[in-house]
Amino acid sequence: MSRLQPRSFSSPVSSRVSELLDEFKYHLGSGTLWPELAHQLFDEMLRQPVPVSARALGGLFSALARARPSTACTDGPALAIDLFNRHRIAPDIYTYNILIDCCHRACRPDLGPAFFGCLLKTGITTDVITYSSLLQCFCDMKRTEEALDLLLHIVSDNLPDAISYSVILKSFCDNGRSQCALDLLQMMAKKGADHSPNVVSYNLVINGFFKEDLGPAFFGCLLKTGITTDVITYSSLLQCFCDMKRTEEALDLLLHIVSDNLPDAISYSVILKSFCDNGRSQCALDLLQMMAKKGADHSPNVVSYNLVINGFFKEGEISKACDLFHEMIQQGLIQGFLTTGQLKEAFRLLKVMRSQGVMPSVVTCTSVMDYLCKHGRIKEAEETFYSMAASGRKPDTVSYSIMLLGYAIEGSLVKMIDLCEMMARDGVVPDLRCFNILIKAYAKYGRMDVAMLFFEDMLKQGVKPNEFTYLTVISAFCKMGRMDDAMEKFNEMIDMGVPLDTEVYMCMVEGYFNHGDSMKAEEFITKMKNRDIHHKPWKVGYSAYLEFPQGTGVFRVDSDLAD
Repeated sequence: MSRLQPRSFSSPVSSRVSELLDEFKYHLGSGTLWPELAHQLFDEMLRQPVPVSARALGGLFSALARARPSTACTDGPALAIDLFNRHRIAPDIYTYNILIDCCHRACRPDLGPAFFGCLLKTGITTDVITYSSLLQCFCDMKRTEEALDLLLHIVSDNLPDAISYSVILKSFCDNGRSQCALDLLQMMAKKGADHSPNVVSYNLVINGFFKEDLGPAFFGCLLKTGITTDVITYSSLLQCFCDMKRTEEALDLLLHIVSDNLPDAISYSVILKSFCDNGRSQCALDLLQMMAKKGADHSPNVVSYNLVINGFFKEGEISKACDLFHEMIQQGLIQGFLTTGQLKEAFRLLKVMRSQGVMPSVVTCTSVMDYLCKHGRIKEAEETFYSMAASGRKPDTVSYSIMLLGYAIEGSLVKMIDLCEMMARDGVVPDLRCFNILIKAYAKYGRMDVAMLFFEDMLKQGVKPNEFTYLTVISAFCKMGRMDDAMEKFNEMIDMGVPLDTEVYMCMVEGYFNHGDSMKAEEFITKMKNRDIHHKPWKVGYSAYLEFPQGTGVFRVDSDLAD
């Protein structure tokens, strides 16, 4: 039966050993590695003339340790230990670390110290992974005090890290000894450096105290210890209060105990969610308004608003939810609401608002359209635009410009014309952005006749072209070889007082060179040099200049420009 061959555990080994390792891994992954087959393959590996490396065996043991139980192999870690006892190759630290971890995973923690003893006899240097796995074995056997003694008196100061300590912290808390865990936490904080507690350390101890219904007591103890706490610590503590349906106590902690520089939007969101989950969205709204008054780091964000809006919807308070949604728009948070992956939620809110007779504002719809167009979802933006218009919300210039840009992105020139006619019927006067989008779109597709009609209409309506407008037109004329028209617009820029930037010069130089008029191109290079704007255009358009062979008299390399 054909199958995909998995990657070998290590290299180089003999081809046969490699095949056996692959075979072993395949059967393990497919759930067909019976212990008898495992012993057969393993024994054959050991009989090969080229010894299998310790690292390859370590990889095999590691795969067994992490394998999901199957009908064939119900206990991978135990099988790994069994196979280790059969092999005759000197293992390395990598192998020993895996085996000690296997003792924990196989629920045979009593074997962990035995393997550790074998490791010490070899003289191999131990590492933090070794001790973390050994500590786990001691804790599994309810010998936490011995684990702590090992950590404090045997392990060198440069080895334990927060993970090693967390093993013991968890064991104390799981066994109802949270005060011991807090004492160890305090000691870690005093030692500092790599011993300093992290968010996992704090969460373990906080959860331990709350399991014993000693949450408030923990907080008092924590303050007495002098341990420096931060917003993460307090957020974990608040979450524990809320999980126990003690939201009022969490709020009291937030408002009266935590200093003003600690709570942030995340801390507040823990309590906002708890209020809303328990049908108390009005309390959540009161807290939201208080956050807004405080400002700075306390200011509500898009998550804060979304929690309360959803709370009101769940309670049937549609009007309050819609009012809050409008407030969020006014605060400029709609983009955050959309860009945090909650686009479906935004559409749901809009749909509910319309079904309740509450029409979203033009600003709201426009923000949604803008996000959709920028992400190529033109059809959905179009639906939002026309539903807004049908509901009596008259689209403004910004709304039209966004839809024009969306149609321009997908090349729907006919729809752009239809939209222009709709603007005229509604009495909406196009602004500079609208005209630039129209001119750019038609120029891009070689329709300069229509592009220039928009350009002329722009001037008639008193809208002054800017650098982008002229660059679009000049660039299009240059690409089409209409250098006289390009030159006319270049001179018009000067007459209109529109600043000449480097990109315009680049277009003119490349346009003349690409169409064989090197004399005109050199005139523009001289102008560029005199205006001290030569560096950027030269580098951008250098490929065009190289087409003219040096020494032919057609083009002279200017050393100043070439720098």
